[in-house]
Amino acid sequence: MPLITSPSASPAPTPRAPVRWVLALSTQVLRTERLLLTALMSLLVVLILLNVATRYSGMPIYWIDEAAVYTVVWLTFVGASVMTRLRMDFAVSLLTDQFGPRSAKVAKVIATSGVLLFGLAMLVMCWVWMDPVGIARYGFDAKEFAAESFNFLYTERTQTLNWPTWVLQLILPIFSATFSVHALANLLEDLGAADRVKHAGFDVVNADAVN
Repeated sequence: MPLITSPSASPAPTPRAPVRWVLALSTQVLRTERLLLTALMSLLVVLILLNVATRYSGMPIYWIDEAAVYTVVWLTFVGASVMTRLRMDFAVSLLTDQFGPRSAKVAKVIATSGVLLFGLAMLVMCWVWMDPVGIARYGFDAKEFAAESFNFLYTERTQTLNWPTWVLQLILPIFSATFSVHALANLLEDLGAADRVKHAGFDVVNADAVN
């Protein structure tokens, strides 16, 4: 009696080179963000413990509070970028749950496209706001640039750390870039140009349960 075997599932087609490049870039960015998250969380814990210890000893260090605030700001933006790629962003599925598979896919593509457009719009906003071409035109003279453009970004300093504020605010263009890369990778997956990637190091995350 001949042995009857079920046909094996055909392997998924290999994505085209541009798609592979975007997914590889997104994966590499995600790995870097994972390390950065670990470093920022460790720094935040150290700052808080140091703040408690110095205040308890009666010798508080005045700049620790500001350093902790900026650490939380960076932590928030980096975490938001990671959550975007892991599809852990918030979603209201009350309407799409009533759709069929095809309509739900179209709705997901539209939503992901909106996320990508938001990231690109933030990139443009950061370019206009920081105006790297403008300050280069003035030989990176912050005072001369501020006098002509009324953009005082490069002349301002933090209150206690006395750091240039533009250095700390670099998280905005960085977030815009990484956010856009992740959104583009998600969009390619939603369009069916590539299978959804499983990210090593985030095995405990059940993204499908959220979005």
